[in-house]
Amino acid sequence: MTALFALATSVLWGLADFGGGLLTRRVPALTVVVTSQLIAVVVLGSVVVATGGWTEAGPRLWYAVAAGAVGPAAMLAFYKALALGPMGVVSPLGSLGVVVPVSVGLLVGDRPGLLQFAGIGVALAGVVLAGGPELRGAPVRRRAVLLTLVAAFGFGSVMALIAEASTTLTGLFLALFVQRVTNVTVGGAALWASVKRGGRALPKDGGIRVVRASLPALAFVGLADVAANGTYAIAAQNGPVTVAAVLASLYPVVTALAARGVLKERLRAVQAAGAGLALAGTVLLAAG
Repeated sequence: MTALFALATSVLWGLADFGGGLLTRRVPALTVVVTSQLIAVVVLGSVVVATGGWTEAGPRLWYAVAAGAVGPAAMLAFYKALALGPMGVVSPLGSLGVVVPVSVGLLVGDRPGLLQFAGIGVALAGVVLAGGPELRGAPVRRRAVLLTLVAAFGFGSVMALIAEASTTLTGLFLALFVQRVTNVTVGGAALWASVKRGGRALPKDGGIRVVRASLPALAFVGLADVAANGTYAIAAQNGPVTVAAVLASLYPVVTALAARGVLKERLRAVQAAGAGLALAGTVLLAAG
């Protein structure tokens, strides 16, 4: 069950990252973050009302608030990095945030077996190589790498926090709703501050019309991200956090493959080898 939900997380996050990266090439990154998360708030609010999730309110929701505060900063940094560099390079570096939940898992007593430790090492190596790391080059590339590392730490922190935000399914719906409300509050404040400093909330060409036309894609990004947080929380609660975190971190492979299929970004030999290693690591983790 842990492996199944964690792998579902990697697929959902990978597709959400791909969609978000594409959107930020047409729409300001903060607008993408706020609008996609606002759509998620509306949907999750309906789910919480329908399931009676509000009755699960308790101190654990502070973990969701913290995750919601960190999330927008991480997403903004990541989307900007995706807009600056090839998705197949930026996305794998973003997965380095898995170090945060893995470290937490080890501290709280997770002790993977020898086979699983091998799988963790192989999978992480594969995820990094799947980007065919290109750390040399122009200043823009170095900025993309820095933004990605900031995002990675934020993503890892969100993974660790959301796993602690609930113990039941209805409580998870409420935790995800609180997380998204916080996302919108923090992201909206950042967007307002950006506009006050002369930044843009709408695309230079097309304005609100472009945002309106992008609503289906924005909805997909927001809801896929929510679903990924939910499946990860379930995976982490039903098995070792170390295993769940590493399997969930395979999402860059999904992003790279989506970029290959849609944008025709060619996979270099090292990227193909990395994807193979990531798959091998998955098999070892599942077998362990």
